[in-house]
Amino acid sequence: MTNSAAADPITVYWRWGCPFCLRLGARLRLARIPFRRVDIRDPKAAAEVRAITGGDEVTPTVIANGHELVNPSLAEIRAALAGPRPTA
Repeated sequence: MTNSAAADPITVYWRWGCPFCLRLGARLRLARIPFRRVDIRDPKAAAEVRAITGGDEVTPTVIANGHELVNPSLAEIRAALAGPRPTA
């Protein structure tokens, strides 16, 4: 369920030891929502998070169905997954 296939509907950018990341991961697993974790210790991942958040390395940062969410609730993730993909 984590660190896995590109078919996962969401990507969670996380930081080791982040309590918000741990809580979100547990909630996603309980909700049986597959996700892929990306550790922002990777410089490329950290740069992606900074681009999403306006320069900060806020975790968890989530991409769900094309929606960029910063420290989202499970309800926000479900809404992103249920709604249409944003247009460019």
